[in-house]
Amino acid sequence: MRTITNKAIDWFRPDPSQPRKSFDAEELRLLNSTLRIRQLVPVIAKADGRLIDGERRWRAAQLGGVESLDVIITDETLSEGQVKEIQLLSLQRADLKPYELFLGCMEWMKVNPGSKAMDLAGRIGRDPSTISRVLSLARCIPAVREAAEAGALGISDWAAISKVSEQEQHALLAAKLSGASRDDLERRRKVRNAKSQDVKLSRVKVSLGGNSVVLTGKDLGMTEVVTLLGEVLKEARKAAEQFDVKTWQAMMRDKAKAAV
Repeated sequence: MRTITNKAIDWFRPDPSQPRKSFDAEELRLLNSTLRIRQLVPVIAKADGRLIDGERRWRAAQLGGVESLDVIITDETLSEGQVKEIQLLSLQRADLKPYELFLGCMEWMKVNPGSKAMDLAGRIGRDPSTISRVLSLARCIPAVREAAEAGALGISDWAAISKVSEQEQHALLAAKLSGASRDDLERRRKVRNAKSQDVKLSRVKVSLGGNSVVLTGKDLGMTEVVTLLGEVLKEARKAAEQFDVKTWQAMMRDKAKAAV
């Protein structure tokens, strides 16, 4: 059952899992001016005051001159997934940052385990490929997510970055932050993917002056070499202050055996 009524501003409470995390001060001020004249669209809330839709209107009302809001109170038993769908549908009517859309989609996926991008797309009337690109941020390294949260990346940017290995994501992120366009990222990605499919070896010997480093394994390409050398360097740095090279070599051998 749904009831349209009017409630005082302090009756409402925000939903902590609301996808929208930022509220532009100027937009709220303009919305407040509109609400002082007339509230055109009621907010939606549960019987306990939790806002399902309309947090921007509620925040704008708190700027002054608006003592109450028209509200549709629903006593329907809504799953968290249904609440997310209502919020995502509503958020499409107003400006929403790409990262906030990602958070909202991820919350829906979390409360609907086993679902796919096409399932969410069908529920909120979006193209499945768009939702897949939004969710691709989940496959990116923390640095890429942080850049997306800061607003430095758009959906197309992180979708391109998500298609390469973690090591290569650092390079594409650096390129983007240095001014590369989305098309530039796609070109760089295709070049890197082509290189990663080049010659593979089972033994790689790298000569460094009078010394050399030998890597052995299955199908070692440049991507695998970079990853392995990075891991070796990390382990060596941790051990350098405590152990000599012979001890460290034995430790790494034992660690490898234990992992088998």
